[in-house]
Amino acid sequence: MRIVIAEDSVLLLDGLTRLLVAEGHEVVGYTTADEVVAALGPDDDLPDLLVTDVRMPPSHTDEGLRAAVHLRSLHKRLPVLVLSQYVEQRYARELFAGDVRGLGYVLKDRVADVDEFLDALGRVAAGGTVIDPEVVAQILARTRRSGLETLTPRERDVLGLMAEGRSNAAIADRLVVGLPAVEKHVTSILTKLDLPQAADDHRRVLAVLRWLEHEPTIGERP
Repeated sequence: MRIVIAEDSVLLLDGLTRLLVAEGHEVVGYTTADEVVAALGPDDDLPDLLVTDVRMPPSHTDEGLRAAVHLRSLHKRLPVLVLSQYVEQRYARELFAGDVRGLGYVLKDRVADVDEFLDALGRVAAGGTVIDPEVVAQILARTRRSGLETLTPRERDVLGLMAEGRSNAAIADRLVVGLPAVEKHVTSILTKLDLPQAADDHRRVLAVLRWLEHEPTIGERP
């Protein structure tokens, strides 16, 4: 794959580049969001994946995210995997406000687990949706009166795996339960959250987005 990385930490950029090149990918790195926006031109010259930080120069607030949102508005088929050091609800909510296909939000700590990071990267590049389980856990812990408090512990486990983009069959394998049991849990989750009917699988993602709608901000991780 051709991968573009936007990351202002030279050490992390170098580490990611070495990792991905070793996996056989072609990588180009940039240290500012403006450079990435300038570099990604016509649709026929798009990379297979954009990996971007959220906080980038000059203000170190949301430049990386704004660049990602802007590029997705220009190139709707561009897969984007956002890396952030913190669980930042308002950024996640904006990122997933439109078409969620080919989008991911992964904490930088996840890079330490190479297999999980590469799996997330591959699924986003293939058009899947990935939300880091730690993002899910922290938002769930702080969310109230949204229907989430009615979920059972097993339903929360299933919802966390749904947020990773897992199919029902994959969830069944991970939890070592039968497929009918998973289907029953998914139906219960969507019912308890009172989600609108939809014709495609992205209704599942709405269950995760529900967590992103109820707290105005999520504090930085300690």
